[in-house]
Amino acid sequence: MKQAEFDEEGSCIRWTQAAGAEPARVFVHGLGSASTVYHAHIAARPGLVGRRTLFVDLPGHGISDRPENFGYSLEEHADALAAALDEADVTGAELVAHSMGGTVAIVLAHRRPDLVSRLVLTEANLDPYPPARAGSSGIASYEEEDYVENGGHARVLDKVGPSWAATMRLADPRALHRTATGLARGTHPTMRQMLEELTMDRVYLQGELSGEPAGREGLEAAGVRMVIVPGAGHNVMFDNPDAFAAEVAGEA
Repeated sequence: MKQAEFDEEGSCIRWTQAAGAEPARVFVHGLGSASTVYHAHIAARPGLVGRRTLFVDLPGHGISDRPENFGYSLEEHADALAAALDEADVTGAELVAHSMGGTVAIVLAHRRPDLVSRLVLTEANLDPYPPARAGSSGIASYEEEDYVENGGHARVLDKVGPSWAATMRLADPRALHRTATGLARGTHPTMRQMLEELTMDRVYLQGELSGEPAGREGLEAAGVRMVIVPGAGHNVMFDNPDAFAAEVAGEA
C-alpha cells in the first residue's frame, strides 16, 4: 500500500499498485465505491496485465483518510489524486474512471495535463445537478447534518441496494455528502466544457440501459469517442466486462 498527504493536517490518500510497463494505468472509483472492487477484475485480464497499475481510493473512501475538515469538492479530490500521482512519480497516465471518479479525472486533466495522456470515462457526470439515473443516490437532497446525524445515510443505504451499499457503508458519511453536493454543484467551467476542451485521447462509455448520453453530438464534435456498451447499465465494468476491458486496452 502507498500513500501521499493531501491536506495540511497530514491526511493521506492511499492506493495499491502492480508493477509493469509505463505509461501507468490509474483506476478511479465512483461515489461511495472503491477502486479495487470495481476494477481489479478488469486489470487482471490477459490484455491488460503487464502495465503499471494503480488503484486509488479518493479521500473519504476505501482505504484513504477521511478528515472532517476537508471540503471534498471535485477540485479538492482532483488535487488529492494529483498528490498521489506525484508521490508515485506518475506522468502521462491513462486514467480509467467511473461516474464521479470520471468527473474528478476530467478536473485533474484540466488542472494538471502533464499527469494524463488518456481518459477512459464510464458515465462520468458532465453537468451540474445531473438528472436522476441509475447512479443517482439522493445524498445531495439532504442537509449535511440530516444525512450524517439524523438517519439520512441509513436511508440511502437501503435505497441503493446491496451491491452499492457494500462499498458505500465503508465510506465516511460526511465525505459522501460533501462529495455528492460538490458533484451536484459542478465546476466552473463545467465538467463538460473541460472535457470538450482537452486534447488528449478521450473515450466516454455509456451503458445501453442508461439511455442516450446528453450532448453526444457536441462531445463527438470535440473529438471524444462515444461508445454505447450493449447490455450494460451504469456499472459497465460489471455488466459487460469484455467490452469494458477492450475499450480500456484500446482494442475496440
